[in-house]
Amino acid sequence: MKQAALDWLDDFLHHLEHERRLSPQTRTAYRRDLKQVISFCDQHALDHWNSLDVHGVRRYISHRHRRGIGGRSLQRELSALRSFYNYLLREQRVTLNPAQGVSAPRTTRKLPRTLDVDEVKQLFTTQLDDTPQACRDRAMLELFYSSGLRLSELVGLDISDVDLRDATVRVTGKGNKARIVPIGRYALEAIEAWRKRRTEWAADGEVALFISRRGHRISRRNVQKRLEICAIRSGLPEHLHPHKLRHSFASHILESSGDLRAVQELLGHADISTTQIYTHLDFQHLARVYDQAHPRARKRK
Repeated sequence: MKQAALDWLDDFLHHLEHERRLSPQTRTAYRRDLKQVISFCDQHALDHWNSLDVHGVRRYISHRHRRGIGGRSLQRELSALRSFYNYLLREQRVTLNPAQGVSAPRTTRKLPRTLDVDEVKQLFTTQLDDTPQACRDRAMLELFYSSGLRLSELVGLDISDVDLRDATVRVTGKGNKARIVPIGRYALEAIEAWRKRRTEWAADGEVALFISRRGHRISRRNVQKRLEICAIRSGLPEHLHPHKLRHSFASHILESSGDLRAVQELLGHADISTTQIYTHLDFQHLARVYDQAHPRARKRK
């Protein structure tokens, strides 16, 4: 592509950072997906964004699909392309959005397996060493399951975000949207214990709640590694990652309450359809709700 077309991409990424205030991870994903489109355009002698039409977008999706890219990834790439062209339309640099109306091949969306209640109990009853590291790991585990946080949300927490008196945590989620989430009793106790041990590691002026041995904010990869180690020590048969704890949190709350809207708020989902994807009810629970609620399903007394 011509340099001017590449400059438009830089302008769009600047817009994502300073106007939409998206996270670095999200901006990196946009850049990666749009670079794939640029590579396709270069292969087909399309030297500018005005040269790409709806037929070209469909050819691009077919090209990626033939290379084994799944429907979910293609949907994400199309979303990035639509957002980019909407920006160009706003800036009056193009006259149409060629990605509008183009859909990706459908794929079956598999729900990640959750921990059942017995596995959660097994995870949290495993005795850990009396070290700052073990104390921190316990607090992270408890908070993941207690409040359903994303990995990036937990890593981004500062000490001031946790209110022990109100038993809440202020979380900054996707799109820099803040929400207040309750903290359970066990998680509160674990966080309080960790805050006492945290001073053994913390560097001067460090505000992060969870830190590494070096005294600074813990990395995402370090958290993932520590969760894997905790799962192995507790004897869980499967790999444990932060999203599995988040998904287990949502599933257990939903199965007990049946309140999808409440779970949506707790998870910080902008669209309830996302909550429906990441949470599930077992069929027996659904059947009970149906029998109790539907006017023509209730059994006569």
